[in-house]
Amino acid sequence: MNKSTYIIAEAGVNHNGSLDMALRLIDVAVDAGADAVKFQTFKAEKIVTQSAPKAIYQQETTDAAESQFAMIKKLELSEADHLQLMQHCQQQGITFLSTPFDEESVDLLVNRLQISCLKMASGEITNAPLLLKAARTQCPVILSTGMSTLGDIETALSVLAFGYTQPPQVEPSLTRFVQVYQSPIGQAALQEKVTLLHCTTEYPAPVNQVNLYAMDTLQAAFGLPVGLSDHTEGIAIPLAAVARGACVIEKHFTLDRHLAGPDHRASLEPAELKAMVQGIRQIEQAFGHSIKKPSAMEQANRDVARKSLTAARAIKRGEAFTAENLTVKRPGTGVSPLFYWNWLHKTAERDYLADELI
Repeated sequence: MNKSTYIIAEAGVNHNGSLDMALRLIDVAVDAGADAVKFQTFKAEKIVTQSAPKAIYQQETTDAAESQFAMIKKLELSEADHLQLMQHCQQQGITFLSTPFDEESVDLLVNRLQISCLKMASGEITNAPLLLKAARTQCPVILSTGMSTLGDIETALSVLAFGYTQPPQVEPSLTRFVQVYQSPIGQAALQEKVTLLHCTTEYPAPVNQVNLYAMDTLQAAFGLPVGLSDHTEGIAIPLAAVARGACVIEKHFTLDRHLAGPDHRASLEPAELKAMVQGIRQIEQAFGHSIKKPSAMEQANRDVARKSLTAARAIKRGEAFTAENLTVKRPGTGVSPLFYWNWLHKTAERDYLADELI
């Protein structure tokens, strides 16, 4: 039975603060055939200090003397921007998603935009207040797990389980998080609501650091759906992840990889995004079923490709079949070569021309 991978085209902050560019990114995602296009929702003042340094890759792709605060302040989208983007997505038939980085942004996405799912970034996996806020909305959560150990992920899932199942008057604590996580009701909530994304948090991520086998580990450890948030260059790794069972693929894309900004360099351009989606859909078609049997198309080829017992030279009636006068050649419409040894030393009941099927 075929499965459908949920493909998230990650626009992120590749709009460079321009609503027009953000709208164009939506059109690119639609043209590529993605299921959803995702942005980032934040208030710079609420998520980073004025003196916070940039990541090394951000220093390489933007003004190194500029602070992280100054960089992301220019990349904020207003509430009005969000509304226009969501409306455009609805008109174009693609799901609007966004990653909130602060509690106010969760309120905007869930209460005012009524978003259907929250995508939580790897950097927020220890941000228990934000995870709790997200879970208390009862929205499904897709949780990226870059930079994390299994212990980090389990703790984050504990917070989510608590938020999904406990009323607001229950005081949060690490002890209560663990208790709920270990309970049947907590596990049931996670099964219903949470998807994990394996991720390597580097932009671009070297392919030898991706460790796709970790998807298997996540699935075995937590029993939840697992996908990949990919930051490598090109499309090979997401295709490999789908072949290994990823149920979600998230991939950054841009209008032009040479634009100024922190994430463009590690993003796909429009034609590449379309090629990735097409490749994933082809892989899905190839999954088929687990029964090994000839397909309908193979049935027609079987007689052509297989072989039959054949006269290696002219054989007279009454002559014994031997290794010298009996061979195996195409087509497969005669006696199967499986019976080769049964025919040795039998006597020909008629004349055979050279190359004639027995």
